[in-house]
Amino acid sequence: MTRPAAPLPARAEVVVVGGGVMGASAAFHLAEAGVRNVVLVERDALAAGSTSRAAGGVRAQFSDALNIQIAQRSLAAFRDFARRPGWDIDLRQVGYLFVLAREEDIALFERSVALQHEYGVPSRMLSGAQARVLCPLLAGDDILAAAFSPEDGHCTPEAVVQGYAAAARALGAQIRVGCEVLDITTAGGEITGVVTSHGTIATGTVICAAGAWSRACGAMVGVDLPVTPLKRQILFTEPMDGLPADLPMTIDFASTFYFHREGPGLLVGMSDPGEQPGFDLEQTDDWVPGLLEAAAHRAPRIAEAGIRSGWAGLYEMTPDHNAILGEAAGVSRFLYATGFSGHGFLQGPAVGELLRDLVLGRPGFVDVAPLSAERFADAAYRPELHVV
Repeated sequence: MTRPAAPLPARAEVVVVGGGVMGASAAFHLAEAGVRNVVLVERDALAAGSTSRAAGGVRAQFSDALNIQIAQRSLAAFRDFARRPGWDIDLRQVGYLFVLAREEDIALFERSVALQHEYGVPSRMLSGAQARVLCPLLAGDDILAAAFSPEDGHCTPEAVVQGYAAAARALGAQIRVGCEVLDITTAGGEITGVVTSHGTIATGTVICAAGAWSRACGAMVGVDLPVTPLKRQILFTEPMDGLPADLPMTIDFASTFYFHREGPGLLVGMSDPGEQPGFDLEQTDDWVPGLLEAAAHRAPRIAEAGIRSGWAGLYEMTPDHNAILGEAAGVSRFLYATGFSGHGFLQGPAVGELLRDLVLGRPGFVDVAPLSAERFADAAYRPELHVV
């Protein structure tokens, strides 16, 4: 016999919209800080959106100083996750290896590595021969160089969300799944409530962590969040013999083809330049020939491996491939964390901290003002160049 769901809380100090890594991290950090009556609402299941379809990579190798600092903070949180909040996330710090075959990419990564060093990232440039030692699957005489950081790696996205959610509940936050947000009400420029499929929650503070669906959430309060959904697909190979236990997360930067170990096989993916924006999540085969061509050139053993399964998910793209993070100026209090353009999962722990501090009105560990949605109206784009 199914137990009936408890009534939706009539009032909340903060309502978090979205049950992916951003929403779960925000709920945990707010509850941990003593904020009472935090309610997270998710229209599907926890991590059912983009988070569960992420490749799971975690890294600090970015071209933008803010992203480097946010990622460094998140990496520290991932390393400490078994203690706080207390959950096994299968973290594998095997490093991230960016394989470079174009001179202009070498110059870009040399600049980025120099910037990363300013913030304590132990990244370094490698020769093509050194890259092949780190990743024996690599082939191709056109490998000119590579960038590598040993502290990067990958972990399990769903486990991160479940860990934050369990800890948030233990600290008093309420999490409601299967609960869709239908509207956000306002009066006199202030938020007054969140209307859901299960009823209305009176609140004065909303955090939009709705991922690829954030634009519709922002529109409810007249805030333009220029987030465009873009399908990305991932495949899993059959078991492969002889895979090194410490195989790094490897990205062929020119083609965007990437792979890392997933059990006895590999997780592989690549962007599809022909993919059109939209919410379509149907798995298709039209992108596979391009992936196999890239694999045959860069890692031939992968092209010969059998395909076991796969899935499709959504990137939440912005015009400059960088996050939108902050608090709206036109309505009080609407906060947002979205548009991470493929690097959201890895920044989730630190972004939860930053959202907590925005809610509490205290300085965060970095100033996120340059990531506000207003930058697009001012044409103050902040491009992140290490997006694949």
